[in-house]
Amino acid sequence: MKKILAFFLVAFASCAYSINTIVAIVNTIPITLNLAQINLLEVNTKDEQILAINNSIDNILQLQKANELDLTPTKRDIENVLNDIAQSNNLSLKELMNFEDFYFIEKEVFEKLSILNLQRFITKDLMVSEEQILTLCSDKNVIKDEKQIKIAQIIISEIDTQIYDLDKKNLLIKDFLNKLASHIKKGASFEAFAKLHSQHPSYYNGGITDWLEVKGQTLKMLDLLDKKEVSEIYMTDFGFAIAIKVDERFISSKLKECEEQIIYDNAESYYSNWLIDLRDQANVEIYYDKLL
Repeated sequence: MKKILAFFLVAFASCAYSINTIVAIVNTIPITLNLAQINLLEVNTKDEQILAINNSIDNILQLQKANELDLTPTKRDIENVLNDIAQSNNLSLKELMNFEDFYFIEKEVFEKLSILNLQRFITKDLMVSEEQILTLCSDKNVIKDEKQIKIAQIIISEIDTQIYDLDKKNLLIKDFLNKLASHIKKGASFEAFAKLHSQHPSYYNGGITDWLEVKGQTLKMLDLLDKKEVSEIYMTDFGFAIAIKVDERFISSKLKECEEQIIYDNAESYYSNWLIDLRDQANVEIYYDKLL
């Protein structure tokens, strides 16, 4: 996790208008010069102001859509990132929370996770066939030196309860996952349960992940599962989980790098075009006469 505390020590460029001047409207939401420039370290020209305003417009539209689609992060997701930020700055979470600007740090985390969830949701159905990968990366598929597996997961981070003690709440989550595992072992559909109960964005796909390299204690444990065997409960960055192994393969690590780049490029292009369409459908006004 990159250190982002310095992000909030932004020196705003001076301008002829008040930083509270409204310079744009997005679906009835005003954007002030202050809000627009907060994401840029230096704004000295009109072109830089326009860039900052357009970035703010895109952020607002994405946050509105994430909220509309119920893709905002859970409290646990936010706490996990805040813990990472604290640790990367040699702080405890409590020390980070005592920062004067903590509200803005937490807000930034919420917004970035919301947009990340939206990006994943919008690009989730993009497919690149193995044939395409092998064609585009034919020179990379030489030595098959890496084992990968696909798993399906059910991840639970929150449970509807009036209990606020974290340890007791975690016990309830584990008990619920054990009950699901028991039903699955008796023949219930893992995919159906994932779609119904999982609180991870992969729920829409029955909890099935992309190909994962078998490294680290958790994935090595999951690799030992027989097909359709339900795992023991384990901890993820998103909450407690159970899983089954869906498939396995051996590939070249160079092929994997090539595949990841193709998938990333396709997703980035698709999402950029989707964002342009979203903006075209929105009510956006920019007051250019109020800029430098």
